[in-house]
Amino acid sequence: MRIRLLGTAAGGGVPQWNCNCLICREARVSTGRVRPRTQSSVAISADDQHWFLLNASPDIRAQIEAFPPLQPPGQLIRGSPIQAVLLTNADLDHTLGLFLLREGTKLRVHATSAVRQSLTEGISLTSTLSAFCGIEWVCPPSKPSSLLNPDGSHSGLFYQALPLVGLPPRFEKLSRDGLPISDRAHKPAAAQRQLEGRSPSPDHVVGYRFVDSHTGGRLVFLPDVPAMDQTLKSWLADCDVLLFDGTFWAENEMQECGVAAGPASSMGHVPISGPVGSLAVLKELKISQKVYIHINNTNPVLLENSAERAAVLAAGCTVGHDGMDLSV
Repeated sequence: MRIRLLGTAAGGGVPQWNCNCLICREARVSTGRVRPRTQSSVAISADDQHWFLLNASPDIRAQIEAFPPLQPPGQLIRGSPIQAVLLTNADLDHTLGLFLLREGTKLRVHATSAVRQSLTEGISLTSTLSAFCGIEWVCPPSKPSSLLNPDGSHSGLFYQALPLVGLPPRFEKLSRDGLPISDRAHKPAAAQRQLEGRSPSPDHVVGYRFVDSHTGGRLVFLPDVPAMDQTLKSWLADCDVLLFDGTFWAENEMQECGVAAGPASSMGHVPISGPVGSLAVLKELKISQKVYIHINNTNPVLLENSAERAAVLAAGCTVGHDGMDLSV
């Protein structure tokens, strides 16, 4: 199985268009301390010909242009080796790229019923794409099953969804205070109530586990992890490559940077550091490749010479970057 990290940043990318934090400044001036990163998306293939996207970043066009195997085959006027998109949730940084793929044939999208509903009712994805390529929804299985190409042939991969008790997207309509989100999200206090008012559900956020039918190689993909529970820990030990949520270094990182009111947990992300963080768990895993992805522009692990980056490396983990290739 070949694994290509197309984009490794959380929403907004690095640098973010309106952010002047230390990390975004470093990325803009090209000091070498911070690599620019596009928003999170991954491509995988068992044969280097049939490719599957794990989430569809708003930056997907640039990511395809940066990776020739995803570009149209040379013998065709139009076409794509992309077989389907597998969504982990309905967040905009994982789904807006679907609109950019509208010029092709019918788009095959694997998503839970809750994610499908959020995208259909919240941003009119289904009705919009029906005016272009159309969309075919596939509900991902809870047990290992063959990941099929659109023509029904076996891709060489088996997959299953790993349910996480996560939050719905911010654009999900709420009735907590009788107002739609759009009427109140411009105020910091209202924005925090918006985050607190969303109800976690095991259908809103999933990860995926993939197994190569030829090599037996195993990949676990978890870009949005709300907490480190025992079920999750059992999944982590059963893989060769782990792509894991690296959104925030600390629980109150956004508050300390002065860019948001809510802690990491209110946004559905376990921090890397701290007694309930992910690094202490990942450090003990005896697997070959442990990579942090979906990294927010406030996270100090993006600084190549930071103490936080050194701590990640000392734990046997890697900070993912755009263009990183892995195989298993």
